Parts: sequence; structure tokens; C-alpha cells
Amino acid sequence: MTLPTPAQHGDARIWLLPTGPLQENCYLVAGPEHQGFLIDPGEDAAGILALVDASGVQVQAILLTHGHFDHIGAVQAVREALGVPVYLHPGSAADYDSGQQRAALFGLPLTQPAAPDHAIAQGQLFTAGSLRLMARDLPGHAQGHVVFVGDGFVLAGDTLFAGSIGRTDLPGGNHPQLLAGIEAELLTLDGETAVYPGHGPATTIARERQTNPFL
Repeated sequence: MTLPTPAQHGDARIWLLPTGPLQENCYLVAGPEHQGFLIDPGEDAAGILALVDASGVQVQAILLTHGHFDHIGAVQAVREALGVPVYLHPGSAADYDSGQQRAALFGLPLTQPAAPDHAIAQGQLFTAGSLRLMARDLPGHAQGHVVFVGDGFVLAGDTLFAGSIGRTDLPGGNHPQLLAGIEAELLTLDGETAVYPGHGPATTIARERQTNPFL
């Protein structure tokens, strides 16, 4: 495949690959040593693996922001191909375990992934070479939702979008909880911090503070 140009934040590089009919954003994040993580491989395992191969990144693990079906559809194929563990917050287990059934409600096929290998906890630090990502709990869109904060960027899943926030009308959703989490875990970051959401274009903390009608 033609390797897309990654976003650069210091020594970290972030590749974006929208996947599936819901155009869920899968991210490949790596440091200067070409070691990194895959975030939310939602669909299109072949495309994701082609991206990994073209980038030359040695993926250390798959990190999931939450367990909704559009974020986990390629987990099993990718974990088997790369031989890497999967991390998920225990609060997202119900969503993850019912991924195939929930996708079917939308008329979409999904290969149900096997159980995650490891749990994610608040403040957990993930390292790959000099790359560091810290998990922060941010439920409200989904139980057990987390975001991953790096140096100058955050992989926000379905919490904060450009001009919007995650929907809270799905099972496990909680609108006040989501707003409180965004306030505590995201809006306290430096304004120049880039926000990479689970769908749609990237934004910044400052832009969302100033213009997001939900905040």
C-alpha cells in the first residue's frame, strides 16, 4: 500500500486508517525506534496489516479505547497475524463480549474476538521504546472507556470529537458522566494538544474549549 503521511508530535508518529462502514479511526502510533501500538482496529484487517508492514513499525500491543463493535472488528485477525496481546478496560467487557450480536443489529458481520489478554487501569503507562501513552478513565459514551494521552496528543476514542462529543444513548451511556470526564481528563490538557477521535477529523483541545457547542 502507499503509506499515508503520519502526523508528527515530537518523536512520535501517528498514522490514521478509517475502517469499516462506520468509518472508525484505527491509529498506528510509534516512536523513533519504530516500536508502537495499534489503537482500535475496527475493521479491514488486511488494510491495517498492510499499514503496519509498510510503516516498518513493530507493534507491541493492541490497545482498545472501549469495546463497541465498530472498534473491535479486526482485533482477532490482527492479534493473530502480529502475535501481540490485547488490552481492554474491564468495564468494557460486556460491550466487547457482545460485539458480534450488536453488529448484527446493524446488519453488519463481525468476527467475535477472543477475550482480551490484559486489563487497562486508570493511570496505566504503556511504553514502546521512548513512546509513552498513559490511560485515563473516561466513561460516559461507554462503560470502561479510556483515552490514551501521549506527549502533545490524545487518542480520544468516542469521547470528544471536532465540534461534538460521544453519543450517550447507547447501553451504558451516561451524559453527565461523559461531560465530567471530558472536563477532568481532556480539557485540563494543554490547549495545543491534538485530539485524535474515534471518528472524523482531528482537532485540538483549545479549539474544542472555544467552539464545541456541547462543552
